[in-house]
Parts: sequence; structure tokens; C-alpha cells
Amino acid sequence: MKLPAPLIEGRLLRRYKRFLADVLLPDGNEVIAHCPNTGSMLGCQPTDARVWLSASDNPKRKLKYTWELVETAPDEVACINTSRPNGQAREAIEQGVVPELAGYGQCRAEVRYGAEKSRIDLHLSGHHSLADAWVEVKNVTLCENGRGYFPDAVTTRGQKHLRELMAQARAGERAVLFFVVNHTGISSVRPADHIDQAYGELLRAAEAAGVELLAYRAGLSGLKGPDGDISLVESVPVILEA
Repeated sequence: MKLPAPLIEGRLLRRYKRFLADVLLPDGNEVIAHCPNTGSMLGCQPTDARVWLSASDNPKRKLKYTWELVETAPDEVACINTSRPNGQAREAIEQGVVPELAGYGQCRAEVRYGAEKSRIDLHLSGHHSLADAWVEVKNVTLCENGRGYFPDAVTTRGQKHLRELMAQARAGERAVLFFVVNHTGISSVRPADHIDQAYGELLRAAEAAGVELLAYRAGLSGLKGPDGDISLVESVPVILEA
């Protein structure tokens, strides 16, 4: 999956009001970029970090630039744009990168389901032998000592999604929590019990109830060239032990 080309490198000055970031460009100009991430972005907004922006030529847009990537540590890069993971997961599934979800004939996005009136990120159907798969996608960018953690803040919405997936599993459908690992320094994914203990407990209960846990890491290559490739390239383990 390619990001809009060309990417523009800069230095992060600050993120504020959740949706805004001041970025210093190499020519000395300071621009305001849209920050497409409503979360805490814990560990992903160090001052003076190298960042990469995409640029829009739409004259109706209030802000020309969108913050896409950040260097969180030397040689470690994260994609902070939370509008990307669903597309990354769908592309990987449809291109056969995810063998656990291969063989489905149809993939639909944002399908309404569940007692709590949710929308599933991806609904897979048309497999010759397996039940439909209900796939909830989560973006993982919090890295601590090579371990990825989710969530990076308390999430009642995430708990709701786990309850909905558990109900689908109990009904005989495939329920899948798909972690898109958008950080090159992460080698495994774990529940962030130190941030949201209730989510960690519910995640373990969901796995015990039959919810499948998958995690695939993005390559995040080509950053020194004209564009960035954020395709998912390999699986990483999900570890539930505390």
C-alpha cells in the first residue's frame, strides 16, 4: 500500500488540539499539518522528531499537509495516520498475505452488526468451507523495549468491540481482532495492562471465547525515496501472558 507521493520530510515542533501539528520543513518554512489521529499517540510525538507529510492539491482543503509518519527512535518509524490501517489490512487479506483469512470471495467494509450497534471494519464472506469472518482492525504504534502494546489510552470503545466479537464467536461465526502493527520496532503485541487493565482482562476473555487474534507488521519502506510503502509484510505474535 503506497502513501500519496511525494512524501515531504520535516521536523515536528509540536502537536496540539489533537488534530494539528506544527512542522518545520527543510527550507525553513513552518507549516501546520493535519494530525489524523485522535488518540494519545503515546511515544509517537517526540519534539524535533523527523516526520513525513503527504500533500494535497485540493484547493478546498483547509490544511494542505497531512502527517503520515514519524521516526520515534533511530531507525524506527511509525505510521500515525489512523485512516490507513483498515486499507492496509484489506489489501493484505485480498493479496494473500494473511493465510489465516485466505479463501473468502467477498470483503465488505463498515458493515452494521451486533447488539451494541457497531460497524465491523471488514466482513469476509463466500468461503467454501469456513464461516463468515468479522474482522475488527486496531492500529498498534506504542512500542516499549521492542514490545507493542494496545491500547495506548483507556478505551471503552475498544471494550465494546471485544464484546461484539465475542458474541459473533458464540454464534458460530469467525470473529477476528486484527492488529495492524505500524511501527518497525515492534516484534510482538501485548495488551497494555499498565494503561487499561479492563481491556486486557476482556481481551483474554475474548480469546478464551473463540475470538482469533492476529497481528501483522507493516514494512514502512521507501521513506528516503519519493514515496512510502506501508504494506503489511509479516506476522508477529500476540502474547497474552502478563
